[in-house]
Amino acid sequence: MTILIFFLAMLYSSVGQGGASGYLAAMALLGVEPAAMKSTGLMLNVLVSAIATVRYYRAKNFSWQVFLPITLSSIPFAFIGGALSLPNQVYKIIAGIILLFCSCLLFFNKKETDECPSTMLIPFAILAGVLIGFLSGIVGVGGGIFLAPLLIFTGWANTREILGLSAAFVLANSISGLLGNLTSVTLLPNYVPVLAVAAILGGLIGTSIGINRATTLTIRRILAVVLVIAAVKLLLG
Repeated sequence: MTILIFFLAMLYSSVGQGGASGYLAAMALLGVEPAAMKSTGLMLNVLVSAIATVRYYRAKNFSWQVFLPITLSSIPFAFIGGALSLPNQVYKIIAGIILLFCSCLLFFNKKETDECPSTMLIPFAILAGVLIGFLSGIVGVGGGIFLAPLLIFTGWANTREILGLSAAFVLANSISGLLGNLTSVTLLPNYVPVLAVAAILGGLIGTSIGINRATTLTIRRILAVVLVIAAVKLLLG
């Protein structure tokens, strides 16, 4: 499992994601006790997204103008969505289909470079944050997998800025989720420190790829793969 966590952290962090959906899928396949999965996934998510946030911010792949209205409006609605007792499977199916559709659009997008970012309208950004937060709370993910394709398709940020924005968005929501589940930390398995080291190493390598080596087209296609993994997890979870 350690090697799998390493590669998942590297893959997800290269496109500004924490990797929670991938970690949960891996743990489910390898028979980790369900009671420990959520807290373990959140812990790894915080570690990887924290590394990604710092490194992408330092590389100037970030925009406060885009981050603040979307994130501040998403956090309370993520809490509301997570507190509701609704037919989660229906929402997971809808979210999974949306992610598969977005992944296809991203994978077959052949543009090598970005145009100048479009002007973001604050009311629409706040509404987007509300919807992403609510949906993320319902299906139990950090929200970066919904934020990244939204920003690409709206043109509110260029592809490299989206790396830092997604990472910071995931970090904020993952910390919130972890704080809301502090009692579950006692359920962490004794091998979590080993997984944490693997996730940190994967996050360091993945962010280096995203900053220094990946082209815009490569980033979008890696993101498409990440969205497929998340979609499969939602549809089969």
